[in-house]
Amino acid sequence: MHYYESVVMDYLRADRAIFVNTEFCIQINKAANPDNSGRHWYCDAVALDFRHKEIFLCEIAYGANLAGLINRLRGWNATWDRVRSALARDCFLAEQWPITPWLFVPRARVDFLKRRLVEIANGQRLTFVPKITALEEVQPWLYSSYSRNGEDSTQATSGDVAETRV
Repeated sequence: MHYYESVVMDYLRADRAIFVNTEFCIQINKAANPDNSGRHWYCDAVALDFRHKEIFLCEIAYGANLAGLINRLRGWNATWDRVRSALARDCFLAEQWPITPWLFVPRARVDFLKRRLVEIANGQRLTFVPKITALEEVQPWLYSSYSRNGEDSTQATSGDVAETRV
C-alpha cells in the first residue's frame, strides 16, 4: 500500500453501503497463479456499492505524469470485456452491475488525466467512463467517519473528451 492509499480506503469505508477489497488481483486468464497466467493487474481496491449496485475499480495516483495509472487505463480500455468477465468469474459479482474505474488524483492533475483519457480513446469512445475524485476531497475532516453521504467528484464524460480536443 502506498502513502495515500489508506486515506482513500478510510474515505470509501466511511460510506457504510460500500465494501472494499484492497490490493485486488484482476486476472484475465483463469489460472492458479496470476504471475503465470498472462495479463493481470493489482488494483488498489475493488469497492462494491450496495446502495447503487455498482462496482468500482479504485486507483490512487499522485505522480506528476500519472504514468502508471495511464498505462493501466490503456490496458483496461483494450480489454474491458475481459476485465468484466474476470471479475464476474473470480469474484462471483453480479454481471448486471456496472463496473466503473474510480480514480483518485490530485486536483491539479484532473484536467491532465481527462486529456490522457482522450488520447487513450484515440478518436473512439472509451470502453468505460471513470469517476474522478480529487485527493483533496477525501481528507478525513471533510466528511463524517461513520456515514459519509454524498461526495464532490467528477465523472469523465464523452463531453469531456470533446472539450479537451484542441
